[in-house]
Amino acid sequence: MLFLLVNFNTSVFFINERTFLPAYFYILFIAIFPQYQVLNPVLPASVFLMLAMKRIMDSYRKPGTAYDFFDAGIFISIGTLFYSDMIWFGVLLVAGILLLRSGNFKEIIISLLGLAAPFILTAGLYYVFGKDLGLLLADIRDNLFEKVTGPAFTRLTIILLIYSGLVILLSTGFLAMRMNSKKIKSRKTFSLLLWSLTISVGLFIFVPSVSVEIVWIAGIPACYTLAHYFIFEKKKIFAEIVFSLLFLLVLLVQIFSIF
Repeated sequence: MLFLLVNFNTSVFFINERTFLPAYFYILFIAIFPQYQVLNPVLPASVFLMLAMKRIMDSYRKPGTAYDFFDAGIFISIGTLFYSDMIWFGVLLVAGILLLRSGNFKEIIISLLGLAAPFILTAGLYYVFGKDLGLLLADIRDNLFEKVTGPAFTRLTIILLIYSGLVILLSTGFLAMRMNSKKIKSRKTFSLLLWSLTISVGLFIFVPSVSVEIVWIAGIPACYTLAHYFIFEKKKIFAEIVFSLLFLLVLLVQIFSIF
């Protein structure tokens, strides 16, 4: 996952500087909740989301029909087989078409076919091996709409969440003020990432089956906006204080989780 985070910026080069900062910030974000630092379904799903966003950006200025959206749809759909709420990120396909293409209706159909393909294949395998397809559909329905109980937050975790939110807002505002000065491809990449962050926050607020595990996904766009801020902020002392406090709070959460 960390390799994909660094490679995405290296290949698209939207931050305009080669850096390992996105990987560092992603580690900090997933360390906010120590109880979720286990192998869980959201981790492979987030890997497939990264692959999907990379394929979406590969369609930039591609002549003719961009079949990259079919690949991106497949990646999102495979991620959904691990983590059902990943299906809502199919909105990214439409957002990518609107951002990068001319709104080609054919590309929208291709995206939907990509989303459907892994589900059709899975249903076919269930049928061939005599498995209960109704049970599969019931599991997907429960994972999408059944309310889950979130963890109880300590005061320190609440402070860290509030501070992290303020830092993300700071970095997002910093990015918005400098968006017009960036190259077109960089602007569109950051716009796609902000779409991803908006969907993640919306899912956490409005979808009852989504809990704090969404941090594995929301951390992807957030780590890029923070990396951009800490690279280009001219007041380095202020930026170092902001980073040091974030690191200290995460460290304290980890220490108290052990004891």
